[in-house]
Amino acid sequence: MATSSTFVTAVTTLIVGVVMLCLIAGGGDASVKKKESSGMSLQERVQQLTDLSNKRPIIRMNVAKFNEFVKGVPRNYSVIAMFTALSASRGCTICGPANEEFTIIANSFRFNSQVYSNKLFFALVDFDECQSIFQSMKLYTAPVFIHFPAKGKPSTQDKMDIQRFGVEAEAVARWIQERTDIQIRVFRPPNYSGTMALVIVTVLVGGLLYLKRNNLEFLYNRTAWGIASLFIVFCFTSGQMWNQIRSPPVVQRTQKGISYIHSSSQGQLVVETYIVFALSAAITTGMILLIEAAKGKSDIRKRRVMLVVGLGMFALFFGMILSIFKSKAHGYPYSFIMS
Repeated sequence: MATSSTFVTAVTTLIVGVVMLCLIAGGGDASVKKKESSGMSLQERVQQLTDLSNKRPIIRMNVAKFNEFVKGVPRNYSVIAMFTALSASRGCTICGPANEEFTIIANSFRFNSQVYSNKLFFALVDFDECQSIFQSMKLYTAPVFIHFPAKGKPSTQDKMDIQRFGVEAEAVARWIQERTDIQIRVFRPPNYSGTMALVIVTVLVGGLLYLKRNNLEFLYNRTAWGIASLFIVFCFTSGQMWNQIRSPPVVQRTQKGISYIHSSSQGQLVVETYIVFALSAAITTGMILLIEAAKGKSDIRKRRVMLVVGLGMFALFFGMILSIFKSKAHGYPYSFIMS
């Protein structure tokens, strides 16, 4: 009887132990599920992003925010994230101008009621605050623009090629339209330099006419009118109207340094405009020298010099302007003198 009682006690103890283990395991699973279900719902996530973007069009991310809002699922919105290094100690010369352009396009989207919605958000990820994110994304340069779609992971096309298109707001807007079908019209802060220049020119011309009011024969000078006409033609053909409409940057900062020629045929820089203006004027001057050498009645030696100089100017500067066009229109097969 004692043996049977001992056996029953042992079996009872074993059963109780198994039941306790099952309860502990079940409680652990429940706590895990509770922890997993404690994440934000889609509605809460969108609401928080909307509140943050209402305060600032660009949401500054940390590791927790990035994992929750950018990589968290489910999502029904896209995120355009700029990975950058804004600290001066990092020595990223292009990061500052890229951030300014990114701010312009984010503001253009935020304050345009026709396109603004909670289907697109702009985020900034700084290296000094989110080094682990850079490592997980395998990013070793900055700045980088990446589109995180509503479904799935970013593809190769979701990473913008800034070496080809630059970092201007207009270029970023075109890339965003390709990835999200959302067209953003870029609104830049007003620039009054053109108005001031027009006022100064008007005052100068008015002052000149006033001083020469008793002798206005120069108004009938064909050469003066010809030079003025060429100046207007060079202004328009070099892209001055583009500058007034698009307000492009003066130069383009790339990872290779400062660029004076935009790398795409869809863009142009202010310095590039003046370069094209000067080359067009030099080509025209060379052509004028060739015409005067052929039709002139001056000394034959002088005409020969004009011929050689005119031909050299035309060939050299035409080759240069054709080289610029070839560098912008990728795939253009022709060149002259220089490639």
